[in-house]
Amino acid sequence: MKSRFAHWLISKVSKWLLYEPSVPPSPLCDFEKIRFELRAADVILIEGRNKVSRIIRQVTQSSWSHAALYIGRLYDIDDVNLRTRLRKFYKGPPDEQLIIESVMGAGTIISPLTSYRTHHIRICRPRGLPREDAQKVTGFAISHLGMYYDLRHIFDLARFLFPWSILPKRWRSNLFTHNALKPTKEICSSLIAEAFSSVQFPIIPEIKEDNEQITLVSRDPRLFTPKDFDYSPFFDIIKCPMVAPVIHIAYPKSLLTTQVSEHTQV
Repeated sequence: MKSRFAHWLISKVSKWLLYEPSVPPSPLCDFEKIRFELRAADVILIEGRNKVSRIIRQVTQSSWSHAALYIGRLYDIDDVNLRTRLRKFYKGPPDEQLIIESVMGAGTIISPLTSYRTHHIRICRPRGLPREDAQKVTGFAISHLGMYYDLRHIFDLARFLFPWSILPKRWRSNLFTHNALKPTKEICSSLIAEAFSSVQFPIIPEIKEDNEQITLVSRDPRLFTPKDFDYSPFFDIIKCPMVAPVIHIAYPKSLLTTQVSEHTQV
């Protein structure tokens, strides 16, 4: 009975935190271009619009509040066993472009890329990652489908939205008591960081110097946030703006006068 009530409460809190207001499609990026540009193991950064996104932006000091891993279409997965596992979680057409993400209240799930059609999106591509390693990265994420999102994070975020004067001090979450510039330990990008760590691909490693030798030391994957993929020197940033910039070239007035005069003489 208790577990049933807890499940109900978690569902209600998650729904409230994840509710997105109806807004017109974002004009900042061209979704069709993004669909064309994507490759397996690309990281997709998303600027969310719900309450959770607002909190994550405040904590991480970044406009990117969510990260997802692009795995391609069903037939892009080389491993037959992974395709079979994928089918247990996805019942749609085989040509649908798919992403894997960790969503509060739902856990690690597979979603169609089109679910973020109206969002502001940026592509972060691991530079020089071989296709074989890209398959391992997507395979790692597929193997974690169904894992549940940490429940404490749900209530931490919910409590963070209430004014401190309403809730007792002992209810304040220690998740947000540190400096806002420091990343939280429980966030959507952790799974993606672990996937790249499985093939020893760096994101933002710690640099240690010893006897004039530089060594890259991996960080705890739980410490990464979406903005780290944008900041990483090992990921190329691909932007697909909705409208190409208009470049105005200002010519000196004297040059224009000279050109007109020469044309008149001819």
